[in-house]
Amino acid sequence: MTLLVMSFCSVSGQPGIAEMQQVRQDLKNSFFSAWDACLVLAAILGIIGGLRIYHNLQMGRDRFTAEVTGWFLAAIFMVLIGPFLQKLMGI
Repeated sequence: MTLLVMSFCSVSGQPGIAEMQQVRQDLKNSFFSAWDACLVLAAILGIIGGLRIYHNLQMGRDRFTAEVTGWFLAAIFMVLIGPFLQKLMGI
């Protein structure tokens, strides 16, 4: 009996496939503008870090290796977070 009922039901694609594709396309578009923002932020961090380190050198401060490492790793983090999120979201 259940087979007879199932045979009369029309089988169509999953509802919401078009909406999911639209969401994926919207996510792709907004992700790449966020990726550009990450690169710009990394460049700004690099410039500010370089200026602070230059200022410390000019003022005669010898111990600034922790500051160099911090600014460098902040910029590297901003550059690497983009591909990580891209793989995480499957874009």
